[in-house]
Amino acid sequence: MPLPSTNRRSTGNRFPRTWTCFAATGALVLSACPLAFGQTPPEAGQIADRILQSNARDGGTWSEETGLELLGLDAAWYDSAKGSYFRYAKARVDAVLEAGANGEAALPTDPLFARQLLLLHRVTLDPRYYKAAVALRAQLAGACDQPSARSSRPICTAEPFLAEYASVFQEPEEFAKVTQEFGRWEHAAHWPSGSVPSSSTGIAFLAAALVDALPYYPQNDPGRPGLLATLHRLAGTAAQHEDKANGLFLASGRTPLPSSDACLLIYALGKGSRLGYLPVSDSVRARHDWEPILKDVGARVGAAQGPLLIAAAELDLAPTATLGRGKTVLLDAWFNSQQRKNAAGQQESFHYKWSDMSDSGYALLAHLFQSYGAATDTLYSEPTQAVLSKAEYYLIASPDIPVKNPNPHYMTEQDAGEIAAWVKNGGVLILLENDPPNADIAHLNLLADRFGLHFDDVLHHHILGEQVEDGRMPVDGNGPLFHQPHTFYMKDTCAIGLSGSAVALFRDRGDVVMASARYGRGTVFAAVDPWLYNEYTDGRKKPQIYDQFDNFAGGRELVQWLLQQHPH
Repeated sequence: MPLPSTNRRSTGNRFPRTWTCFAATGALVLSACPLAFGQTPPEAGQIADRILQSNARDGGTWSEETGLELLGLDAAWYDSAKGSYFRYAKARVDAVLEAGANGEAALPTDPLFARQLLLLHRVTLDPRYYKAAVALRAQLAGACDQPSARSSRPICTAEPFLAEYASVFQEPEEFAKVTQEFGRWEHAAHWPSGSVPSSSTGIAFLAAALVDALPYYPQNDPGRPGLLATLHRLAGTAAQHEDKANGLFLASGRTPLPSSDACLLIYALGKGSRLGYLPVSDSVRARHDWEPILKDVGARVGAAQGPLLIAAAELDLAPTATLGRGKTVLLDAWFNSQQRKNAAGQQESFHYKWSDMSDSGYALLAHLFQSYGAATDTLYSEPTQAVLSKAEYYLIASPDIPVKNPNPHYMTEQDAGEIAAWVKNGGVLILLENDPPNADIAHLNLLADRFGLHFDDVLHHHILGEQVEDGRMPVDGNGPLFHQPHTFYMKDTCAIGLSGSAVALFRDRGDVVMASARYGRGTVFAAVDPWLYNEYTDGRKKPQIYDQFDNFAGGRELVQWLLQQHPH
């Protein structure tokens, strides 16, 4: 679909309550959808803040509702980079672990608790969370695998956790078991028949579990098409039980569906549509059914607030969730191919990688692209026109040098020619360099120079310890790229020289920090730092120092700008 002109600007900092963003055809009209740059999403933020206030004194207790609340806070954190949401969730899990270590209570054998353990390990790399997750995984996988265990627990609901674990710790053979358990769950699930919320084995929970597990499935996994078909069937069932006039899901007795079930269905429809598993019409339906819940959102906080927050965090993305639909952002893992050992002793890619949720990763940048409906993928081999033709965007960040990787893959003239030909045909290339002591500049210039962009081999914005002032970059807004005011932080950068038709997009103290160039039908974007990595974007790092910066908000504007650059 055609994207709006880069001259269009946001007219506010909240999404509209009325859903004017979809025309009758389902196409987005961006000018009608003001973005919440760097702001906590409006409804999700309201609910999340109330949860923090109401539960501030809770200790090491755990319930399914606690797990749902923390899932919602995880989503609100990733949608806003408000670190207090992460810190609250971490404190709740830490209290449960401490109570278990002190013998005050057994650790909960709840899949939602297991998901929190895995998230906390991936973000912090703390071995405590890994050890607890491994122990809980053994219990949950055993309960799912053993027919005798199903007599007391008929349906396994651990699939999202087990799928994520299999993905993170490289156990692709486990997906067949997860798929099998989803089949059993679908066979036993039912539509609620009254005003009493269904159990966690119901259709609403199943739909939410599917959209949470599917992102971890390999694209070529043989069970994936069947799970997508299941999700479509569930969406069809939801449509059959919808009061289309009033925007409510109805139980079999024609009474409104309980809030917890309705919110989880709305979440599943919204996320499923955003990730391309379901058609855009399901996103429209989700927003339609969300409107009556919003009318009394204040009254609903306090009851089923976990599902309410889960739905709110997803639906706050809905007005712009299809801007990147059908587009793929391919991340280089060839010129930067650094490896580390994970907690299981396996070699894994890290450092500016989509799957890396620790300080060094691009997991939050991946989420920014995905929040607009774009897909993210990784290229582990040399770039060729044939491979790149399957993507609309190609991102290279901080190419290796021997101190970072003893066997670096340097850019060659042949590589540069292949990439330039792809750009000329309409591709969007994103080059995020680094400072000279930490990245290869000379070889990357074999590519950048073709577009009039030259990375200067000099060290700028040098930071000693936490003397952050040299990394402060004020942005006044109203520029060709950033329409909102920001304060960025970049630590140790190079600089960019321009020639030909290349133009500066952002300068700091006389240096070109970001620039772009047109090349044939394509576009090249260049920056002097891989600045959108998690450490200085996700809001966790020493809020008393780093909360003055808003890299996340700038990243959201950059992603929107990039989505507008593709000719299709």
